[in-house]
Order: sequence, then structure tokens, then C-alpha cells
Amino acid sequence: MALFAACSNPKVTTYKNVSYDAGFDTVYAYLENTKKKEEEAKNNFNESAKLLKYYNNLFDIYHNYPGLNNIKTINDEAGKKAVVVDQAIIDLLKEAKKFYELSHGEFDITMGATLKLWHQYREEGIELNKQGKKGALPSKAELEATKAHRGWDKIQINEEKKTVFITDPKVSLDVGSIGKGMATELVAKAMEKRGVQSGYINVGGNIRTIGSKPNNEPWSIGITDPKGQLTNGLVAFKKQGNFSFVTSGDYERYYIASDGKTYSHIIDPKTLFPANKYRSVTILTADSGLADAMSTSLFTLSIEDGKKLVERVKKETGQKIHVVWVMNPDKVQDKNYTMVGQYAISYTDGLKDQLTFSK
Repeated sequence: MALFAACSNPKVTTYKNVSYDAGFDTVYAYLENTKKKEEEAKNNFNESAKLLKYYNNLFDIYHNYPGLNNIKTINDEAGKKAVVVDQAIIDLLKEAKKFYELSHGEFDITMGATLKLWHQYREEGIELNKQGKKGALPSKAELEATKAHRGWDKIQINEEKKTVFITDPKVSLDVGSIGKGMATELVAKAMEKRGVQSGYINVGGNIRTIGSKPNNEPWSIGITDPKGQLTNGLVAFKKQGNFSFVTSGDYERYYIASDGKTYSHIIDPKTLFPANKYRSVTILTADSGLADAMSTSLFTLSIEDGKKLVERVKKETGQKIHVVWVMNPDKVQDKNYTMVGQYAISYTDGLKDQLTFSK
């Protein structure tokens, strides 16, 4: 949930709009504070929604589009031939591979075979849950069979020819853990080039601010209560200027299985099962693509190992990175946490002054 204070500068017009078909299976919200005519802000919104839809199609793993080679095209041609792609796909894969190395394999978009198997069971489980029934779980044998069909050694990227070739026909790419974040960042940068100086774009919770608010107040964003009991969220984060805010949580896209346990969509590459350490992990940093990838990776790591990854990424990228972990009390990993409602909240050093906890 995102909560933004309204603009109170009488010389500035605040333009807001929402699109339900800009892609990534979510709602796209746009806000721009401007001293120019509202028509220009409307044009910026329309252009941003159009661009977001293009990246949705480009990074899609489920659908084909006429005249467009996307991630699904690459997967479809696995073991057959190289596919000529847009530079944005090359850039996305390079960033994903870099983060795979930085995370020591914790972030892996080549494990599409495993994710596809869980997706099938999860979708069937969600439908059964709607009928008051419990879903099934993939067998150990099924999961182990997918383990052999992943790895960057099976992905060939030719930057000169702009082609991608998967050598193993059973390997597939799944960019759900970085695609939306990278698209958000690309759209935000495009709006900056169009002259937008103050505002934000919100792609289903992937939030990227542009500039500062006209009245010099900080942007304020709330971290969702997993059970939705606190309407203003568990904690609010306040900051001025450009930044990205991305949360990965277990309270969306989940199902209850035959063992009575709840299984989310974030799969641990080591166990091949959904991670269950946290209710949510939120990343606050400059780049939305990086924030997206990190929120997924840290969801499967302990807080200690997560902090180590943060330090490696900070050293590599030079970006400031902060993390907020939300967990059930029985999952607490150290003494440094704050109880808010029924949840324990831990966060990285230096973030406390920017947080306001709900009461």
C-alpha cells in the first residue's frame, strides 16, 4: 500500500491517472506535480502507460505478440535457434546475470522450469481453495527433475547480433523477479527525459518517485499490513528526491495445500520450495530493477546473509540500499526488532529516522 501526502502548493497542479491495462497484471498509477498545462501531464501519462505496456509484452513469459520477439519467444525456441531481441531484453538478462553472481546464485531467472511447475500447482490450488478444497503439492521427484534444467551456462547472449539462445530445450527464463522493476525504472527515466520534475509511478506496488515534492515535504509510503488490519500500513517510510520502493510478500499469489500450510510464489532456489522466513521484505534504493531483484533474493535469505548481500551490492553499484523485514514473532532472528501489531520488524542500520511505526 502506498500513501502519498497531497501537494499543497497553489501554483502547482497535481495530475493523477490510473490505467488497468498497462500490463504486468496489475494497476498502474501515475502522479505528476507540474506548473505546466494539465494536457501535457495527461500526454506524459498516456506515453508512460504505452511504454509500460510495451515492456510488459517484451518481458512476458506467457503470451506471444505479433511482430515481437519476447521472453516467451526465447523460451519457445530453446534448443532450436537463437532469437533476435530488443536491446532492453539484452540489458535485462545482463543485469539478471550480474545479480545472480552477486547473490551467489540466490537470484536465478534461469530456474523457469521449477517456477513453471509451482505456477501450475499454485493456480490449480487457488481454484480449489475457492471451492473450499485444498491444493496439491509437487512431488520431490518432480521438483528434483527441474533442478537439472537451469543455469547461466545454458544461456548464450550475443550482444553484437542481439540474440539469445537457450541450449537446453527444457530450460526456460522467468523474469518475474526483475521484469516489472526494470520496466518501472525505464518508464521513470523516460518521463524524466520528457521533462517531468516531480511525481511518481506506481506499477502494482513497485514505486519510483521522480524529483521532490513542490512544497519540500518528503514522499511518504506505507508498508502493507499482510492481513490488512492496519489501513495505513505497518510503517511509513519518508524520503525526498528520487528513490525506488519495492516489496515482496507472501500475502499475494498463494494457496493452502493438502498439508494445511500456505505456499506463496517466492521459491527458494536451494530448497525448491516457497520461502517462509518473512511476511514481506521491502527494498529502498535508487534503481527499481535492482530493488525488485533484491526484494526477491532477500526473501529467501536470513537477515544476516541478506545484509551481507546488501553490502556486496552496495560495493558493486555504489547505490545506497535499505531493507525492512516484516515477520511473525516466532521467526525473529535477532534482538534488533520492533513489534508493530502482531509483527516483528527489522531494518538496516541508518533507516530508523526515516521510519514512522503505526500504533
